[in-house]
Amino acid sequence: MGKAVSKVREARLELYRNKGTIHAKAVEGRFNSARWAMVWLTQIVFYGACWLRWDTGEGARQAILFDIVHEKLYLFGLVLWPQDALLLAFLLILAATALFFATALAGRLFCGFACPQTVYTSIFVWIETKVEGDHLARLKLDQSPMSARKLAIKTAKHGIWALVAIWTAITFVGYFTPIRELLPSVVALQTGPWESFWLIFYASFTYVQAGLAREAVCQHMCPYSRFQGVMIDAATASVSYDRRRGEPRGALRHAGSTGDCIDCGICVQVCPTGIDIRDGLQYQCINCGLCVDGCNQVMDKLAAPRGLIRFASEHELAGMPKRGGSGKRQRLPGPRVLVYASLLLLFSVLSAWTLGQRSTLRVDVIRDRGLLSRETAGGRIENDYTLKLINMEEVPRRFRVEVAGLPGLRIEGGNEFGVGPGSIHTVPLVVSSPAGGAPAGARPIEFHTVALGDAGTERREKSRFILP
Repeated sequence: MGKAVSKVREARLELYRNKGTIHAKAVEGRFNSARWAMVWLTQIVFYGACWLRWDTGEGARQAILFDIVHEKLYLFGLVLWPQDALLLAFLLILAATALFFATALAGRLFCGFACPQTVYTSIFVWIETKVEGDHLARLKLDQSPMSARKLAIKTAKHGIWALVAIWTAITFVGYFTPIRELLPSVVALQTGPWESFWLIFYASFTYVQAGLAREAVCQHMCPYSRFQGVMIDAATASVSYDRRRGEPRGALRHAGSTGDCIDCGICVQVCPTGIDIRDGLQYQCINCGLCVDGCNQVMDKLAAPRGLIRFASEHELAGMPKRGGSGKRQRLPGPRVLVYASLLLLFSVLSAWTLGQRSTLRVDVIRDRGLLSRETAGGRIENDYTLKLINMEEVPRRFRVEVAGLPGLRIEGGNEFGVGPGSIHTVPLVVSSPAGGAPAGARPIEFHTVALGDAGTERREKSRFILP
C-alpha cells in the first residue's frame, strides 16, 4: 500500500519537475519509416495543394481556396456556399468519428503519426539534428556554458526554424488569400491587416509549438491525451510492454533466471515524450512506436524474438487464445470499434447522399412588406417581390421563373434572367392576379425557377399573395 501511495505522489510531482529539453535518440525501424512517410505525405499535400490551378472554362483559379470575402469554398470543380453548411457539418462529424474509430482500434495512432504537432516537431528536431548533431551532442551543447560557437550554432538553428515557420504561415494564409497574390504582397510588406495578423500569429505558433514546446504540448496542453482513456477498451491495441515475457529484468540473460528485458533503457532513450513504456499505459504515450523499433533492434542483437514491446491489447497481453474450443475467435473487436465503424459508414452515406442531392441553384423570395397590394386600371391586383437567384456553378446560366397557386396568376414583364458564374442576381418581380379571382386575404403561391438547358436543376419556393 505504501509503495502505491509513493508512486501516486511521484506521478503528481513529475508534472511540475523541470526535466529540461528531451533529446530523443534516433532509431531506425518500420514505425520510424511510417512516421516519416506521413511527414512527407502531409507536407507535400499542405505545401503543394495551394499552388494547384483549376480551369473553370472562364479562366483559371486556385484549385483549393477558402474565399471568406466572397463566402465561397473552392475544392477543385466543387464550389460550396454558406448554404452548404450541412456538408461542412458532416465533414466535421466524419473527421471526429474517424478519429474515435482509430483510437478505439489502435489507441493514439493519430497522435503518433499524423497529428500536426507530431509532424512539425519531427521536422524541427530533424533540423536540430542536422545543425547540432545527435542526441548526445545536443545534450552536451545544452549543458555547456555559452560561447561563440554555441551562440553561432543556436542562432543558425533558430534561424532555420524561423524560416520554416514563416513559410508554413504563408502557405496557411495562402489557402484563404490566393497564394500567387499573397506572396508578392508579403515580399513588398503590403499585406492587409488580417493577413498580417495571421502570418505573424501562425508563424509564431508554429515556431513555439514545434520548436520550443514540443512534447509539453502532448503531455500538458492537448486535451485528447486526457480523455483518450474513455475511448479504448481491453481489445484496443496500444504500444505495450509484455511484462510476462520481460520480467524479471536483468543485465545478463541466463536461461530461466531473468526475462528478455535486459534493462538497457533504449525504449526510454528513443521516446519523444520521455516516458518508460515498461511502467504501463500512460497518457503521455502518443503510440508512435519508436520504442518498438528500438527494442526490436536490441532483441535482434540478443537473438531473441521481436515483440517484447509491440502493439498489443490487454486481451493479448493476458494470454487469451485466438480461438476457443468451438473454433470461433475470442479476440473480437471491442464494442466501441463496431459502434464507431457503424457511425462512420452512416455519416459517409449521408454525406454522399447530401452531396448528390445538392442543387447548384438557390432562390430566395422576399415579398415587399412596404406595400401590401395595389389595383391596376385593368382590374388586376399586383404584389411586388424581390428574387435572389444564386448561380452556384462557375459558368454563366439563364433561368426562367414561373408562378402558380391562384387562377390567372402571372408575372408582369420578362421572366427569363441571366446570372453570371458563381454570383447572385437580384430580380424585382411584379406578380398580378385578377381582382375577385380568389377570396381576400393572404393566399399561398409558389415560384418555380428552372435552369434553361438543364431541366434537372430547379427550385420551388413558397410565398404569399395579398388580395384585398
